[in-house]
Amino acid sequence: QVQLVESGGGLVQAGGSLRLSCAASGRTFRSYYMGWFRQAPGKEREFVAAISWSGGSTYYADSVKGRFTISRDNAKNTVYLQMGSLKPEDTAIYYCAADRSGRTYYSEYEYEYWGQGTQVTVSS
Repeated sequence: QVQLVESGGGLVQAGGSLRLSCAASGRTFRSYYMGWFRQAPGKEREFVAAISWSGGSTYYADSVKGRFTISRDNAKNTVYLQMGSLKPEDTAIYYCAADRSGRTYYSEYEYEYWGQGTQVTVSS
């Protein structure tokens, strides 16, 4: 069992930055691929970024590539999402999720555990 708690969301102006954190419980954090997803009002949840068990591989949605960076600290059981050059269309609830296999890291159906989400609002 893994429990995930996101933090770091808030209100920011377009062009600004935010760093989201996701703290995981348990001693098996390094056994999980970690992903970030987001869901805007009236839209389906979408993949944002993912990172492999050791952090050696990272993956991004085209919409955030070059602006967002995912990283993890296995000693702290935490995964991060550094978001820069934020746009109003980045406004959403952001969720972190954990998956053992990483086979289809871009699919929300792959992930076993989810956090409760943190709101990110980007004003124009």
